[in-house]
Amino acid sequence: MADDGGDTDAFTYAGGRVGPGERVDIRYSISETYLGDPIRVPVTIVNGAEPGPRVFLSAAIHGDELNGIEVVREVAHEWDLADLRGTLVCLPVLNAPGFIAQQRYLPIYDRDLNRSFPGSETGTGARRITHRIFTNFVAPCDLGLDFHTSTRGRANLLHVRADMSDERVAPLAQAFGSNVIIAGDGPEGSLRGAATDAGIPTVTVEMGEAHRFQRHLIDRALEGVASVLAEYEVLPTTAVRWPGWRTVIDNDSEDTWLRADSGGIVETHHAYGDLVYEGEEVCTIADPFKQDSETVTAPFSGLLVDVLENPVVYPGNPLCHLVELDGETRRAYERIESTSPDRSR
Repeated sequence: MADDGGDTDAFTYAGGRVGPGERVDIRYSISETYLGDPIRVPVTIVNGAEPGPRVFLSAAIHGDELNGIEVVREVAHEWDLADLRGTLVCLPVLNAPGFIAQQRYLPIYDRDLNRSFPGSETGTGARRITHRIFTNFVAPCDLGLDFHTSTRGRANLLHVRADMSDERVAPLAQAFGSNVIIAGDGPEGSLRGAATDAGIPTVTVEMGEAHRFQRHLIDRALEGVASVLAEYEVLPTTAVRWPGWRTVIDNDSEDTWLRADSGGIVETHHAYGDLVYEGEEVCTIADPFKQDSETVTAPFSGLLVDVLENPVVYPGNPLCHLVELDGETRRAYERIESTSPDRSR
């Protein structure tokens, strides 16, 4: 964590300096190709004239997760940041090789970049990449938001994942203003986990599907960024957002992936963000002739956080992620959300 994140000192990285009141757009070299050409990632650094926290916004650590790219780009290049207090470090495409190939993982090493943080100067290729990113652009910051989507073939309700047992992380997760927070440590090697371990509270924002821009989710995530920047007085002209209702799902809560018991073609009956009730049909799995079918029902009343989009399964494949809501939260959902067609929650 930066020792001087609250004063007006310049933001420095290997090869550059951004003074108070300045901004830069750079393509920063993180590795080399087989031909010795640089592999570079885009970075925008906006250093406010007034002191304040240093905040990083990152996206596309998985190369096919695109929604967050537009969130970070719009903050960096379309928002009025004249009153910024502190520094924004905007990293819209962390996994540049994966983004170019439109693949989830780092294709040159076939590694998950989000299992390689904080990296190593002398480690594997993936760990060398994450070391350069982490050392130069994450470690100098005071907090961070890392944007993701569901993996290919599924879709996520917009929600936050955070270590709610960490007193520095919980306020950040709450400030984003999502309806759902899934509590737990970041996976080993994840950017979220490595940054938090280094004293930089960081949360993951999950939103929508891979391989596409989803405008309603992008707009909702931008509201969340504005809410965080208001909470930490980085952009005092914005307002902290209360989503109307919220549930925090702990690791030991009834937190269930429903899985297929047979192979076939899936007809889903609900979208992510829907409330389903115990015993209600969630989806139907049938053979190509629609002669043999299996109906999957909800084992308890809860909210669909993740649903299948690619409608084919083998036995054991996930169908949806259903999280339980307590009675008070369920009633708040029914009162505020049930008439809304918006799936940006």
